[in-house]
Formats: sequence, structure tokens, C-alpha cells
Amino acid sequence: VILLGIVEGITEWLPISSTGHLILLEELLHLKQNQAFLDMFYVVIQLGAILAVVILFWNQICPFGKKDNKEPLAKTGAGAYIKWDIFKLWFHILVSCVPAAIVGVLFDEQLEALFYNYQTVAIMLILFGVAFIVIENWNKTRTPKVETLNDITYKTAFLIGMFQVLSIIPGTSRSGATIIGALLIGVSRVAAAEFTFFLAVPVMFGLSALKMIKFGLSFTSAEFAILIIGCVVAYLVSIVVIKFLMSYIKKHDFKIFGWYRIVLGVIVLAYFALFA
Repeated sequence: VILLGIVEGITEWLPISSTGHLILLEELLHLKQNQAFLDMFYVVIQLGAILAVVILFWNQICPFGKKDNKEPLAKTGAGAYIKWDIFKLWFHILVSCVPAAIVGVLFDEQLEALFYNYQTVAIMLILFGVAFIVIENWNKTRTPKVETLNDITYKTAFLIGMFQVLSIIPGTSRSGATIIGALLIGVSRVAAAEFTFFLAVPVMFGLSALKMIKFGLSFTSAEFAILIIGCVVAYLVSIVVIKFLMSYIKKHDFKIFGWYRIVLGVIVLAYFALFA
């Protein structure tokens, strides 16, 4: 469980697919839990990683408070404590959530049955790895149209949300799909990464709630311990990884993650072809 938490904390934010890595790791570790619990665990463990975003970016995502209020709703009274620019950011995020929410609610079980296997993970790792390299090479001669989060419009937010739908297929990567989509429509790397981080908050809370409701809220002591340990480890590792990624992309592109995805996908296909 600790190892799964470490993998989740690393892969949730790097565009290399956290769910894909967890599925591959489960193929090797074989946790002694029933499949219904594992299906729920692989989603809910991501809450630990999401909490890291909430803590690290609290001042950028909390829409209430008078301190550092760049765009107060009113100069005096209760409106002075409302950060209107952050409210607008959340409206954009909610628009981005709509496409994936609809698909997830309607087709969650069918998608799990079809795609939660190592073959799908490996193929999607490779395909999106190639996509990262091609798009980054194409981006070399382009100037971003959207430099900051404040420049993101409702149209841009919705288009990013459409790309997020692709992440329902394991191995794609939620952050990978949204970052690729954002880069394609002219969003800068830093703005794309930040928007992806914030977009994860309602998405993962929603998915986790859905999974827990489907599983039922009655856990054994062992299952509860597994959830808590996984989430805590994912949170601690995510703190480090998010800080690293934000520093890295200010000076580098995403191609290294594309190459990693391709190499891992090939290794996975070769391993299971030889030893499965």
C-alpha cells in the first residue's frame, strides 16, 4: 500500500497516467482484497494527492478573504471578502468538468470492463507519449495565446474539458490529456499545468464520492487502514512532485515524459507477452 501511495503521488501530477501505473503495479503485486474494493481504492487514493494541491495553492483557489484580494466583489461590506477573480476561475473549472462528468456517470462501469487491463494501459501510454513529442515540436515555433489562468475563457475551459474525457481510458493520464489539449489550443505550459492541478480537485472529489457510494460506506478495519495509509503517502509524495513539476516546466518542455511513456509502454507489452 505504501508503494502504491508513492506511485500515485508521483504519477498523478506528471503526465504519465496514475491509474495506468496503479493497474500495472497491481498486476505485479496482487493485493489480497476483493476487486470491488480495489476498483474503488485506485480512485479514492487520489484524494491524498488532491489534498496536496489544496494545501499548496490555497491562496490561489480559496475565493474568500480580504487579504490579497485583487478583484473584490465590493469595496466595503461582505463583498470585500469575496475574491471575484477566483470565483471566475472556479466557474471556468466547473465548465471543464461537465464533459467528463457526463461520460463518467453514464458509462463508468462499461469503461472499466472494457479498458482496465495492461494492454490498454500500454497502448495509451505509447500513443500519448508520441502525441507529447509531436505537439511539443510543433509548439517550438508558436507563441501561446493564453499566458495565465486569467486569460482562459469559457470556450477554452470547455475545450480542455473535452480533452479530459479521453483520460477515462486508463493509461491516457488525466493531466496528460488536459495538458495536451491546452497546448494544442494555445495555452502556455505553466497555465496548462496550473489549470490541470485545479481541475483535478472537483473531478477527483466527484469520482471518489461516486466510487465510494457504489462500493458502500461500510469498510472493514483492514480496508479503512489501506485507504488512509495510501492517501497519506500519496499526499506527502505529491507535495514534493508538484513543486518539482512547476519548477521544471518553467525551463523545459514535456517531451521527456513523452519518451518515458513510450519506453514504459513497450516494456509492459514485452513483459506480459513473455511472462503472462
